[in-house]
Amino acid sequence: MRFIRFPAFAARQSGTSAAAGASRSRVLWLACVAHALHDGYTDLIYVLLPVWQADFGLDYAALALLRGVYVGTMASLQMLAGRLARTLGNRMTLALGTLLAAAGYALAGMSGGLVGLGAALAIAGAGSSTQHPLASSAVSKSFGRDARGPLSVYNFSGDIGKAALPAAIALLVTLMPWRHALWVVSLAGCGVAAALALLMPSIPRGEAVEARTHDAAGQGSGKGFALLLTTGVLDSAVRMGLLTLLPFLLKEKGASLTMVGTALSLVFIGGAAGKFACGWLGARIGVIGTTLATETGTAVCILAVLLCPLTPAMALLPLLGVMLNGTSSALYGTVPELARAGHTERAFATFYTGTIGSGALAPVVYGFLGDRIGVHGAVVATALTALTIVPLALALRPLLPQQR
Repeated sequence: MRFIRFPAFAARQSGTSAAAGASRSRVLWLACVAHALHDGYTDLIYVLLPVWQADFGLDYAALALLRGVYVGTMASLQMLAGRLARTLGNRMTLALGTLLAAAGYALAGMSGGLVGLGAALAIAGAGSSTQHPLASSAVSKSFGRDARGPLSVYNFSGDIGKAALPAAIALLVTLMPWRHALWVVSLAGCGVAAALALLMPSIPRGEAVEARTHDAAGQGSGKGFALLLTTGVLDSAVRMGLLTLLPFLLKEKGASLTMVGTALSLVFIGGAAGKFACGWLGARIGVIGTTLATETGTAVCILAVLLCPLTPAMALLPLLGVMLNGTSSALYGTVPELARAGHTERAFATFYTGTIGSGALAPVVYGFLGDRIGVHGAVVATALTALTIVPLALALRPLLPQQR
């Protein structure tokens, strides 16, 4: 009997070990691949905006609306994706969402006008709505209390996609029509969807584990969270608004389409570095000091890129990316500190809804500004928006005990 039980126990231990070892690693790397693909899908639109402007005769507002349709659909359906995962499971929902995103880009390659293109991007955005909530929760559930490091790898992988796919689409459209280029990236998405469906380990639906300990003593007031949310919304507006306008600003300076793709990759590479740099900076000067430094630096870098000729402007783009992306990483870590006890997840959901929603609406606002006062005036408006965050950060300081 003892001999019979031992293999059974060993089998259970082996299963646990596999879940904690190779299985967990597979979850992490597949989640990273999904994150890179979906973030790349989101940001390759920036490279295609000038192409669509020439092909369909669109103004800046219409172009910004296309971007807003994708991001708005992605943001609004994330809660629904979570509910769907309770029925189908994380793995299948994430795989189907990836397939739907790929199908949306395939349909975009077949579109003949603004309405068809907008509908295709809405489909792609609906598919991408599954990625952030499900891939990140898969990593959290797999690694439990040890998820902090793996989640940082997962977050960084999105920046790899942001750097790689825009550059790839910029190269592809020089070799083939833009419609065919979209079909190529759609095929890549189908491959990732298949890998997720076949290789992603099954994630237990009812075993979500808290990866971080919530310190109730550090909770702030509702006013503090409102200030934090407003800061995040404005920061996202600056980032998304500028990225929408940047290709047109660079074109005015004489940049080719390939150079525009390279420029965006430089910004995104800088943004990836900004996550690490601002984590280091935040540990030394605090969240408020980091926010003041990054937002002031963002405004200065935007104005410098606006005023400089093309070559020095391109050289400034990685630093601009550091500043643009740095604030968000600092703000994210402050959400639990200002959340009410037992409402940390809801606080994160509210924060992401606000910032992603801002990312969808801000390009439309700045696009209208571009139509009314020109690209240069709209770019100046993004710099002024960054500076409005400074007094908000100062008002938030007394509501954060460690910042006093």
